[in-house]
Parts: sequence; structure tokens; C-alpha cells
Amino acid sequence: MHMVSFINQSVRRTLSQEGLTSFQAQFGERFITSDAVRQHHGTDESPYPVCPPEAVIFPRNIDDVVAAVRLCNKYKVPIIPFGIGSSLEGHILAIEGGVTLDFAEMNKVLAINAEDFTVTVEPGVIRTQLNDEIRHTGLFFPIDPGAYASIGGMAATRASGTNAAVRYGTMRENVVSLKVVTAEGEVIRTSSRARKSSAGYDLTRLFVGSEGTLGIIVEVTVRVYPQPEAVTAAICNFPSLTAAVQSVIEIMQSGVAIARVEFMDERAVAAVNRYSKLGLKETPLLLFEFHGSQTGVREQAEIVQEIVRDNGGMDFEWADRPEDRTRLWTARHNSHYSGLQLRPGSRSVATDVCVPISRLAECVTQTAEDLEAMPFPCTIVGHVGDGNFHVQMLIDPDSEDEWQKSEHINRRLITRAIQMDGTCSGEHGVGVHKMEFLKEEHGEAGLNLMRLIKHAYDPNNIFNPGKLVSWKA
Repeated sequence: MHMVSFINQSVRRTLSQEGLTSFQAQFGERFITSDAVRQHHGTDESPYPVCPPEAVIFPRNIDDVVAAVRLCNKYKVPIIPFGIGSSLEGHILAIEGGVTLDFAEMNKVLAINAEDFTVTVEPGVIRTQLNDEIRHTGLFFPIDPGAYASIGGMAATRASGTNAAVRYGTMRENVVSLKVVTAEGEVIRTSSRARKSSAGYDLTRLFVGSEGTLGIIVEVTVRVYPQPEAVTAAICNFPSLTAAVQSVIEIMQSGVAIARVEFMDERAVAAVNRYSKLGLKETPLLLFEFHGSQTGVREQAEIVQEIVRDNGGMDFEWADRPEDRTRLWTARHNSHYSGLQLRPGSRSVATDVCVPISRLAECVTQTAEDLEAMPFPCTIVGHVGDGNFHVQMLIDPDSEDEWQKSEHINRRLITRAIQMDGTCSGEHGVGVHKMEFLKEEHGEAGLNLMRLIKHAYDPNNIFNPGKLVSWKA
């Protein structure tokens, strides 16, 4: 597929003059059609070209969202939710035109229920903002995708990240309840705040990861956790990628309650050194973090140190001071942007898969062998404690040949992961880029069931069309 063919093949649905007048009457100056604003909201971190909406609305409350959805349904034009715009798979691109809802003004923490370990927020709340506002309670929200992400966007894509799945789980496990606006403009609550329920279908799990294709998330209740008494981190170099990944498998099998473990290959380390002004040894490395009591974290780290030493790990170093930990994790978070420094002017094609931990070393090693044959720089990083890793390919944006080569790698990686009983995406989501692989992963019957759900929830195909699941078989 050519980089822009999915746009050229789509039919953009434009607002009639009557529709424009109705939106302007409803939202006034918050209904924006200027080129600059539209261009911004048609741009994300994916490799695809800008694909702007026809207009952008900044809702201030649920009533605004209800009004926008009802108007879009009336005029049968798409409506696309927008958090920060950090998607890597084209989620926010207006490939069929329509209206974008930017939740920047719906950014309040609505309720802190410390005794129940839950917090309720509007979708535009940023994860760092959430932790700032609950720090005084002794609680924290652990899900950390690395990007400057909104809670609504994280729920919509079922995000996880560096501090999540190994110990605390992903957004799937940590979203307690949602409020969602349906295609008819009704507001539904997907569940209560009770710790458990066996009453009815699990609507919360249906909307978490739905990528804005079934309804608009307008409120999120998440689980929060006690801040650990002690936190320490460590870093270790390895002679090979395989040795590093094998260490992770043995650590997970040992039962050590590690908080997070991250992998970076030598090219990713070189990029981070250049971008973040670090002096890390440019070999495959693992970053660890341990949470618990003072005694507990030291015991955990000592067990890990022994395992990595048995696998050839070298230069095991502690990072006890908060500023040292912050420096290391900031560098890891910046790996996407630091990778771009390996080839200035390039376009990043980023992809991710997740496999059972027992197949991780095999999958990563075979992927690295594929990347060696590519004519452009590539890096591998990952939240390898849960079997999830990322590949970044830095291609010439004007080269169709390099785009096709990157797509070849993407297809090989995803097919390999699925054959290993893994998934085409551990956390990026499907968006535009991975729609073609859902049939391979879920089978034709599974994909048809997803399509039936889409048709039932969204009969006029207004919710973020062209993403996740195709409207037609």
C-alpha cells in the first residue's frame, strides 16, 4: 500500500451549508475552521501525511459533546476524538473528513476517592497532571506510556507503557468505569465503582481500546495505588540482544516482583546518548525499577543482579537517587524522538507487537536479523517484561522504496508475532496501520463479530471511521 493510498481511496464527507450553520450556532467561536488549527488536528506521530478535519470543536462539558455527536449523526459526518495527538498508528487522522473534538478544555480531576483507590477525571486530563493532583493523598497512577498522553486517549487505545503491565497492569485492568456518549447522543455509564461485578455485559472493556469507533469517552474512573515506600533502579549492559532478553525471561519466571524492565538495543542507546547527553555504554541494555520496602527492593535487585550476571550481564549499576532515576527514565521515554537524530529529516515508522514471554527472545532475535538487511537506521526498544517490544524505522519520506521496505518489515514482524500466539499490537493500537492484520489475528468470524458491534453502536459510521475495523467486509 502506498503511504497515502488509504486517503485517496476514502470518500470524504463534507458538511452542508445547513450543517455548518447549525454547528456555528451551537458552538460559536469554539467551532474553528482555520487552516492552522485544522492542520494541527490532522497531524500525529504516525508516518502518514497530514489529514485534517473540516472543523475542530473544543467542548467544555458533556453537554457540548452530546450536542456535537447529535449534529454529526444528523448530518452523517464523522466525529473524531483528539487528546494530545501522540498516536503512532494514525488514530486521529480525518481520512473521511468531519469534525474533531479536542478535549483540551475538559481537563479536570472530578473526584478523588482515596479510600476506594479510584480517581475520576475528564478525558483531557494528562497523566502527569493526574499524579500531581493526587500526590498529597499518598497515591499514584502508574500507567506511563512515555508520551505526553491524555487519560481519555490512553483508555481509547488501551495503553500501557514502561511502568505498567509487569506489576500494575495496562489500562484494561486499571479503568474502573467510563461515561460514554453514544451515536444517539445518550450518556451511558459502563459500570459502577464496585471492586467487582457479575451484572451484565462488560461494557467498560468493550470501550477501552475501541479507539473512538463506538462512542466518545467523556469521563474515566481509574484505579490508583499507594506510593511505594522505596524505589530504586538499576542498569545493566549485555554482550548481545539475546542475552538481555533471556535474562528478562528468567527474571519473570523467578517470581521477583519487579516494577518495570525496559530493553534498548545498541542503536537506541547511541541515539539516547546523543539526544539526552548521556554516556551510556552502547551495547544492548536493560533498565530496571523496583518498588517496595527498603529491604524488599534491595532483595529484589540482588536476585536480578545474580540472574543477569549468569547471562553475561556487565556493569550492573544502581540508580538510587531520584534525579538519577529520572534521568534514565526520561532518556528511555525520549527514545522515539532521540531515534530521529540518527537520520535527520527522516520519517519514523514505528510499530509494536507482543508475544508470550516464552517466545520473546526468538521473536526479538529474528526481528533484529531482518533489520540488519535494511538500508535505513532501525532501533528496537521494549517493555520486555510483558513480551512487548517496538521497532522504529527511519525512512526517507520521499522514497517509495524505503516505505515499501518498512511495510515489508512490519508485515513480517506482525505475522511472526501472531504465529507465536502473540498480537499485532501490544499497546499502540490498530488505527489505520494495522487494520489488515485483524483477520489474521482474530479469524474471519471474530472480525465479522467486531464489525457487527460497530454497525450496532454506530449505524451511520460517524465515530472515527476508517480505523480499527472496516465498515464493509
